[in-house]
Amino acid sequence: MARGKIQIKRIENQTNRQVTYSKRRNGLFKKANELTVLCDAKVSIIMISSTGKLHEFISPAITTKQLFDQYQKTVGVDLWNSHYEKMQEQLRKLKDVNRNLRREIRQRMGESLNDLNYEQLEELMENVDNSLNLIRERKYKVIGNQIETFKKKVRNVEEIHRNLLLEFDARQEDPYGGLVEQEGDYNTILGFSNVGPRMLSLRLQPNNYHHHHLHSGGGSDITTFGLA
Repeated sequence: MARGKIQIKRIENQTNRQVTYSKRRNGLFKKANELTVLCDAKVSIIMISSTGKLHEFISPAITTKQLFDQYQKTVGVDLWNSHYEKMQEQLRKLKDVNRNLRREIRQRMGESLNDLNYEQLEELMENVDNSLNLIRERKYKVIGNQIETFKKKVRNVEEIHRNLLLEFDARQEDPYGGLVEQEGDYNTILGFSNVGPRMLSLRLQPNNYHHHHLHSGGGSDITTFGLA
């Protein structure tokens, strides 16, 4: 069954258009490779899709530049001349810009002022003042940011100091609270509350000194203090 004739016009569907481009590009490159092998031809194909992607085929025995050079020689045209002239013009412009910038830098440093007239000197002074103002604004902004950062650090330190003071005051109100172990209660520690002079028994670490040991057989780390 014969294939139907395809109408040659732009494919509106983007997906179908990309699929067709990919298939026909591969077919075109395949034919170009066949020409290269079968006929010893030098073939170069450069393709750019609608999405901006570059695809290129070049015969293995030659480079793209060599092919263009051979084309110029055969046709008698210079493809690079106009491009070279544009590059030279662009280079001259860049050199002029560089030269002017260097002269301005020297003038702002107080050099190369002999060729300037009064109006040019006035303009130079105005430009220097404007530059100084911009630098000064930038400096003040940096200093302002540093001051705000230091203020935040001071506020944090003050907050820590207030919390420490509150904790210290709380311990002053309950001086023995920190000495009571979790496994006992306050009434147990303050034993002998109803019998004669009250005694407070605390368990101290081995580093604590100025304590009296109660000897009942072996040594003990129970320290007692008389309470009024």
